[in-house]
Amino acid sequence: MALRKKLLTPFQQFVQIESLGGVLLLAATVVALVWANSGWSDTYQALWERKLGVQTESFSLVKPLILWINDGLMAIFFFLIGLEIKRELLIGELNSLRKATFPIVAAIGGIVVPLGVYLLLNDQAATRDGWGIPMATDIAFSLAIVKALGRAAPLGLKVFLTAFAIVDDLCAVCIIAIFYSSGIAWPLIGGAAALLAVLFALSARGIYVKYLTLALGVIIWYLFLKAGIHPTIAGVLLAFTVPIRRRLNVRDFFTGINASADRLMEAHDPTDPLLTPRQVSELGHLERLVEEVQSPLQRLEHQFHGWVAYFIMPVFALANAGVVLSGDMELETGLILSIAAALFVGKLTGISLFSFLAVKLGLAELPAGVSPLQVVGVAALAGLGFTMAIFIANLAFAGQPALIDSAKIGILIGSVVAAATGAALIWYGSRRTLGGADAGAGVS
Repeated sequence: MALRKKLLTPFQQFVQIESLGGVLLLAATVVALVWANSGWSDTYQALWERKLGVQTESFSLVKPLILWINDGLMAIFFFLIGLEIKRELLIGELNSLRKATFPIVAAIGGIVVPLGVYLLLNDQAATRDGWGIPMATDIAFSLAIVKALGRAAPLGLKVFLTAFAIVDDLCAVCIIAIFYSSGIAWPLIGGAAALLAVLFALSARGIYVKYLTLALGVIIWYLFLKAGIHPTIAGVLLAFTVPIRRRLNVRDFFTGINASADRLMEAHDPTDPLLTPRQVSELGHLERLVEEVQSPLQRLEHQFHGWVAYFIMPVFALANAGVVLSGDMELETGLILSIAAALFVGKLTGISLFSFLAVKLGLAELPAGVSPLQVVGVAALAGLGFTMAIFIANLAFAGQPALIDSAKIGILIGSVVAAATGAALIWYGSRRTLGGADAGAGVS
């Protein structure tokens, strides 16, 4: 088992973390629904409405627990998204036009068509602001399903899903910043921009000081919060200030640790149970070498990925998925159907159509080992928009609990149908390919 983990590529480790995170996300969703509809439903509501914060005569930052989760913990989630987007743009699946064309075109289809479906089906002005809900794909849930399919889902399919989901997330971030922020206090934004400029300038020189970034990041988050732009956007922008370049190459690293190891042995005293001052100094030098040989972006991504997948996203689901289902609840049926259809039909149609059109025009090619039917399956699976969809629903219908509950039900319905259909198509596509029915198949 230990050997297997060592042999996993970074992308496979990413899939592994996201997949287990998807399982925890599902468990948290079920717990939230059961809790909110049980005899202890009052405790569910009371917990998330409990106010926490800091208040003095000159300063006040007190918010309900659910807002600390949605505005605070989710800023860390968006910080990780920012790190992933930057990595993909610089050295990943989006760092060249040829590599990026297929997932980018697919993502555009998965944004434009669901938007069109939602606007076509929605006939009420009160729910028009929900157009951004069906645009993003929940990468944790979708990768968990793909991983559960085992060999039926080739690695190329997972890379494709991850790449266009990251493009989806980038577009969702822009949508939140532009369309779901209001009453902007520009002087505060100016202050945040100045602090970000300092971090960008340091990053351009390859300088990264984690405690400075943390301190300025908290201030920037607070300024965004008070300025009227959703503070999670600060997480994305902060991620882009983290350098990807290492300060020390691997050859110099090995030279340095070998020299330090020699000095440690020279100072070794087998009769002394404690390290000598010289050995303590050398260990400090080794720690600096280990830090400098790592990319700051890669190190932070590794550190935060587990926290986000195993804690932040499940907590978000636990706090936000608890819709009370009762016969006398106020629901907007049209909104439920619009969101469900936009997630399932919109994503399935948009991603499939745009992907195959890109192949037909010679702008892109199918990923290696992936059949056209499996692409359609991933297109359906992309309708699983849970985390980001609920997040945007809370912003679009703030202060309107009936619409938020209706939106969540629509998201759950659309996501369940999308997950079941996508998994079935991917599995069936793999069976046909293995059976030779699709040997040499392509889009012509």
